[in-house]
Amino acid sequence: MSVIQKIRSKYAKVVVFFVALSLVGFILMDASNGPLGSLFGRDTYVAKINGEEIDRKDYDQKLKDYEVLYGYTSKGRAMDESTRAQLNQQALDDLLNMKLVASECEKLGIQTTKEEEKELIYGMNADPIVRQYPPFTNPETKMFDPQRVKDYEKQAAQYDPTGKAMEEWQTIKNYVLQNNALKKYNQLFAKAGYVPKFMIEKQMKERAEFASIDYVRIPYAAIDDKEIKVTDEELKDYMKKHEKQYSSDQRSRTIEYVSFDLTPTAEDTANALGVLNTLKSEFTNTIDVESIVNRNSDEQYNDAYINKASFYSAYADSVFKLGVGAVYGPYFENSVYKLTKVVDRKTLPDSVKCRHILIKTEDRGQPVAVDSVAKKQMDSVAAAIKAGADFNGMVQKYTQDDGSKQTGGEYTFTLQQKATLSKEFGDFAFDGKAGEKKVVKVSNSSYAGYHYIEILEQKGIQPALKLATIAKALSPGENTNNMVYAKAAEFAGKHNTANAFDEATNKDNTSKRVAENIKETDFMIPGLGNSREVVRWAYESKDGDVSGVFSLNGKYIVAKLVSEQQPGLIKLDANNRPSIEMLVKNEKKASLLIEKYKKMTSLQAIAQASLQPVSQADSFNSANLFINRLGYEPKLLGYVFSEKAKPNTVSPPFKGQDGVIFFSLKARYKSNQQMTPEMEAQERGMASMQLRSSLGGGMTGALKKAAKIKYNAAML
Repeated sequence: MSVIQKIRSKYAKVVVFFVALSLVGFILMDASNGPLGSLFGRDTYVAKINGEEIDRKDYDQKLKDYEVLYGYTSKGRAMDESTRAQLNQQALDDLLNMKLVASECEKLGIQTTKEEEKELIYGMNADPIVRQYPPFTNPETKMFDPQRVKDYEKQAAQYDPTGKAMEEWQTIKNYVLQNNALKKYNQLFAKAGYVPKFMIEKQMKERAEFASIDYVRIPYAAIDDKEIKVTDEELKDYMKKHEKQYSSDQRSRTIEYVSFDLTPTAEDTANALGVLNTLKSEFTNTIDVESIVNRNSDEQYNDAYINKASFYSAYADSVFKLGVGAVYGPYFENSVYKLTKVVDRKTLPDSVKCRHILIKTEDRGQPVAVDSVAKKQMDSVAAAIKAGADFNGMVQKYTQDDGSKQTGGEYTFTLQQKATLSKEFGDFAFDGKAGEKKVVKVSNSSYAGYHYIEILEQKGIQPALKLATIAKALSPGENTNNMVYAKAAEFAGKHNTANAFDEATNKDNTSKRVAENIKETDFMIPGLGNSREVVRWAYESKDGDVSGVFSLNGKYIVAKLVSEQQPGLIKLDANNRPSIEMLVKNEKKASLLIEKYKKMTSLQAIAQASLQPVSQADSFNSANLFINRLGYEPKLLGYVFSEKAKPNTVSPPFKGQDGVIFFSLKARYKSNQQMTPEMEAQERGMASMQLRSSLGGGMTGALKKAAKIKYNAAML
């Protein structure tokens, strides 16, 4: 006791001093990583765009918004690591786009007025996201009711005191309002798109031109690689000649890594089966199958009907013998243990042939006609058909589904495709009977409006089931995890230098993998899934550094930073050298082969000398860049349809993808099909749609390319 008392009295002040110093250190460390980080020399921005910062807190808020939106769209399904990485990437991209577009909108005078905001949220023509939000659907009419929006906001706190429902709705509302300017900006360019008549005529002409050729292709493999020598200078010259292909506009990193995969053991198998056996009784007795599946399954509930042919399972016969309410399993299939319950049984066709006419009320979320006007027009169409009007004539005159004009409004859908159709359309087509006719209102953003539908034919009528499946992937447990981590940690500890890492991976036959072109804004590395921690490490390290153990989804890895790449021409290194070397060797081989066979005047002579067959490519089209049997050979294609190509004459040699090609033109001809004004209109419609889609979706990319952007990899 006397010794302890002596320490207390003599060294108490010293102990207090060091405790206080430690506390201050912790506080400063926490502050440097938090909102006050900039006071301690740490930048808190995630990116600078044209000198304007995007702060980490704005990024965090945007990410939180996306997580809320995911919870709504996924109906409570747990978020996997891949989805989380995608949300991170989307949050960053959206913040950049909003900054860029906000600046352009200010210059152009594009804004969302208070009146527009009210219409987007509370109006009859509210944004499609608002109109599809379940609480705003009138249960009697099954239609969007704008009055329910205001009622919901007033009453939400009463039926959800947690505030989560209102938080979700507020996030959706903010998303709609924030994206309105972006939507306007994109539409400004999309709607300005115009396809000139000469381009349509050129496309139609190309589609009508066909050719057939005989050819001999002498593969590059005919010359042994050992006979061709290349130097580093030749490889670098090739890269300079193809600068666009071998350049990067962003910084990038290349890493090598060793993966220690978590493989389930027999103990893990027993645990997975135990979970399903525990759930089986509840699953059998519950009515709310969607809820129990989404809470417990690795796969989201799907309420579509399937027949035996589309139920790709070795257990299909057993499942289809069950009655409604029965549960099959647990059974093991494709590395997953499953319990499957029969929710409902119907007799449905395997395929449906129908025809329809569409009068739109919206086009891609934008109103094009007042509902009452569209309904009145559709009523007139239905009355005319009932009175004997030609259906095809009505299609050509009235339908706003341009894609079906060539077929007289006809479509054939399989049962598997039913889930991809508008619900109202699909339900009538498959639940109705052949010969039935009906006007159906569809309320989604793609084909919103009134559809007049006739069911022409139904084939393969057979039993179809609605199934609920709880799936549990066979995954490693705690003991397995500890064992694999210990192995990874041992490797990282013993081989923590570049030389040691290389020696270990070469000597121990350890599988070493490569990840190239890792951008500082990447959240995923191919093969590793959500791996932002690895990306951050790569940008905080220098060439040759070896990491500690990273814990990723289903594996542990130890990485080595191989190279740092700055914007511009990429470096020639051990990872890209083999592919570039092959291309340079093929160029040299092509020159040798051309020199050897260029003086021969017939394909037969070339074929005999090269020991290659004379092959045929028949009836290929000048509008299609791929030639049947030859593949992608655009230069050869251009020559075939030019005036230089003469029948029954050996062409000049072409350096192809896989070898040198000589050909002889057999025939060039045009289709006899007459292009009608309707076909020309359809061609123009498709070309205009593609152009406008490209313009509408590509403007932010063009702005980003022109902007000066600096990322802060440490804060992402």
